[in-house]
Amino acid sequence: MTGTMSEPTIAPQQAPLPARLALAGPDTGLRRTDGAWWPRSHDLGDELTALLVALDARWGRITRITVDGGMWPVSPRRMTLAGRVVHLSRCGTAAGRHRICLLSYGIGRCDLLVVPPESPPDEARRLMDEAHDMPSSLGIPG
Repeated sequence: MTGTMSEPTIAPQQAPLPARLALAGPDTGLRRTDGAWWPRSHDLGDELTALLVALDARWGRITRITVDGGMWPVSPRRMTLAGRVVHLSRCGTAAGRHRICLLSYGIGRCDLLVVPPESPPDEARRLMDEAHDMPSSLGIPG
């Protein structure tokens, strides 16, 4: 019996969806929160690439990221993203529950409110608008 084998078909890799992000203007002064980010899932590896691409022009080379251990139950200690190594740490404090802190060498710190991925779109938009306009008075559900 003679048979032929064909090459496996590999679907083309799709580019990640753009990050859902609302940032305060660069000249709005000292702020506790620089904006809001609404990830699509709790998979930190999938979500960080799009976030770093979106922040690259404004914040440059982000080298360290601190995330909430409750929101991101699985996170490596470091990742290679966009051709660079980014070190990750997890915190467990109530103050960081819905926050992500990104540190950029030579530029500084970017603190973002993290809108839970499962948030209904209308609630997520409201929170993102508040983070953009009034970062000191945010109310996060659950």
